Amino acid sequence: MIKTVTTPNFDEQTAFIEIKKHWTEWAKERNFTKFVVGISGGIDSTCVATMAAGIFGKDNVIGVTLPCDGKQDIIESDAVINMLGIKKVNIDIGDAFASLLNGIENNTIETTAVCRTNMPARLRMTALYGVAQSLGACVLNTCNRSESVVGNDTLWGDDCGSYAPIQMLTKSEVVRLARFLGVPDWIAYKTPTDGLQPLTDEQRLGVTYCDIDTFIRNPNELELGTYAKIFEMYQKNKFKLEMVHIDGPTFDWLNDITRKDPVMAGYSEIGQID
Repeated sequence: MIKTVTTPNFDEQTAFIEIKKHWTEWAKERNFTKFVVGISGGIDSTCVATMAAGIFGKDNVIGVTLPCDGKQDIIESDAVINMLGIKKVNIDIGDAFASLLNGIENNTIETTAVCRTNMPARLRMTALYGVAQSLGACVLNTCNRSESVVGNDTLWGDDCGSYAPIQMLTKSEVVRLARFLGVPDWIAYKTPTDGLQPLTDEQRLGVTYCDIDTFIRNPNELELGTYAKIFEMYQKNKFKLEMVHIDGPTFDWLNDITRKDPVMAGYSEIGQID
């Protein structure tokens, strides 16, 4: 179960009002009425799908499950789709993944663990766009700010999409927003994992989402060692933040030290981080 941290000035209703206003105006300008979202069974995709169904109607939302050769358990994904009453599309990307791996390895290139993790994420996005373009729909990005700041996303994989309603909210804020929307606790507080490996997100990162969320909103509340570890991950991965630009609400009323580059606030501001 994931633990969350409180952002003092975050208000779930205010956040939802901003999302709804921005999203409806954006969709009207681009003539989008249908939306495609990859459903993992986790909090982020559930939160996004819940808002899409509530704002645009459940008949206009397509939930796509994307197992990799049956290795991803889609029971919880199906439960989310059934709960929301949205249309389901299931696409097993296992054969495509195996074919690409064989193609690389047949050229005497040994694939790395990172390759074998990121490639399915990119194939999933390819499948989502295939569905969306065939239906005249918009692909929704489901990444949150916490994942992106430390690079816990795949470039041109899950960090892709045409509209990103929660990309500037931390994991803790997404959980709070989801609970405000009526998402049940078993989804809201589910332990985050990418479904492609045995480790949870926090085990792989070596830090908790509580710490990452605090780094983004209130960095001086972190111990120096934890701050330094997250800052290093941010520095290593911020090129992705600079490359990826997806429309979505900005929540300018929330503090985000990663928006203050090149001089970040917090410990770095007083010279404790090189």
